[in-house]
Amino acid sequence: MADDAAVPAIAIGPAPDPLLEDAVRRGGARVAPLESADALVWTTGPIGFPDPLPENIRWVQLNSAGVEEWFAAKVIRPDSTVLWTSAAGAFAATVAEHALTLLLAGVRALPEHLEAKTWRQQEFFSKVGTLRGTTVAIVGAGGIGRALIPMLAGVGADVIAVNRSGSPVPGAIETLPTTRLGEVWARADHFVLGAPATDATHHLVGAAEFAQMKPTAWVINVARGSLVHTNALVKALRDNTIGGAGLDVTDPEPLPDGHPLWNLPNVIITPHDSNPPAVRPPAFAEHVALNVTRFVAGENLTALIDPVVGY
Repeated sequence: MADDAAVPAIAIGPAPDPLLEDAVRRGGARVAPLESADALVWTTGPIGFPDPLPENIRWVQLNSAGVEEWFAAKVIRPDSTVLWTSAAGAFAATVAEHALTLLLAGVRALPEHLEAKTWRQQEFFSKVGTLRGTTVAIVGAGGIGRALIPMLAGVGADVIAVNRSGSPVPGAIETLPTTRLGEVWARADHFVLGAPATDATHHLVGAAEFAQMKPTAWVINVARGSLVHTNALVKALRDNTIGGAGLDVTDPEPLPDGHPLWNLPNVIITPHDSNPPAVRPPAFAEHVALNVTRFVAGENLTALIDPVVGY
């Protein structure tokens, strides 16, 4: 092995973590104190983060996919010279699985089936649908969207992907840039929201968008509650403007007891548990190992945060 001085050093904070220490070593680096490290893997939120960072730190790996709180706390600033990476993509498969579950449950009318106390076959015949032959628009087709596309293909659904650049997403029948987002609301049968929370995506889906959707459309949000205008969603659901909504995130969050969304029959709500705690540590460790390997090799890091854009 090369001399220690030639091997990049990674600090782990705010506390030691054996799983991440192993990931750092597997990536070809060594664990070191913050004051002598080249990079930092941080495992909690902005509170307590070393700000300012020592000048020797060139890269910071965060443990969450969403990073809006880091911008709100002004820890990540537009003029930052440090490379910042999120955990975007680390938990993609698990969240995509949850999104598919919500969508299938909605299309198959499972909420009403689960509440039924009598045989309602004739009534349900008119309510139960299928994803086979449908088109699902994934708005914000990043890591979660890329993991979801083959799952949807497995049940016979096509995907229109929407991302910032419009660069083709593997497996999608079409990829549109966000500048053409307005085209998808009337075209797709269902929608999965995977976009980050920024000023530009606040209330991305509201009354105007719901009005363009098919009356059988289900809207699945596994990203951030602020993407959806909640009052407009409640109205669209009450008026049967859309088929329903599957929400792992809400605005406000937690969703208060007695909120109208709790009592609507065409809503499925899960308490932001699409990425359960049991799966996070090993998935994040693999993400860290990959990025450490790239850092050691001088390659581009994955899930790089743009300090100017905000995610």
